[in-house]
Amino acid sequence: MRIHLEEIRIRTELQVGDIGYVTYLHGVLYQQEYNYGISFEAYVARGLHEFYQKYNPAQDRVWVCEHQQQMVGFLLLMNRGSAAQLRYFLLLPAYRGIGLGKKLMDLYMAFLRQCGYQSAYLWTTHEQTMAASLYQKYGFRLVEEKDSTAFGKPLKEQKYELILDIMSE
Repeated sequence: MRIHLEEIRIRTELQVGDIGYVTYLHGVLYQQEYNYGISFEAYVARGLHEFYQKYNPAQDRVWVCEHQQQMVGFLLLMNRGSAAQLRYFLLLPAYRGIGLGKKLMDLYMAFLRQCGYQSAYLWTTHEQTMAASLYQKYGFRLVEEKDSTAFGKPLKEQKYELILDIMSE
């Protein structure tokens, strides 16, 4: 069965169960696909808790992707002062390659500009090559790399940054 982008509903309001489910999906998928340990799931839980505690709909946003009443994707923009942090970008495997990631990035970029942020950044790992390629298409550049064992295995954490050219907007 081929899934079409038009079948996916994207909402920008958190609902009961979303925080737990996003945490769960990150834990399970990253364990299956990259062998990350439970420390990664705990990291996601802490970050989502921080987001919820500081949530201001004028400066923060979630994009929750649903298909047939199930969450199939997620992205979050978190206010960090003059910068916005891109976090928890996740698509279930069956929903990759249909344009959903591009659609989410388009929504992210539009909200970023609407809010007047001067820059955006994200942290990922060297294993996220497909995600890094998408970020780079939107102007994010690798600015920092450090060795880490934070998620239960050796890897390189990477910081990507985007500086918005306010003058050309």
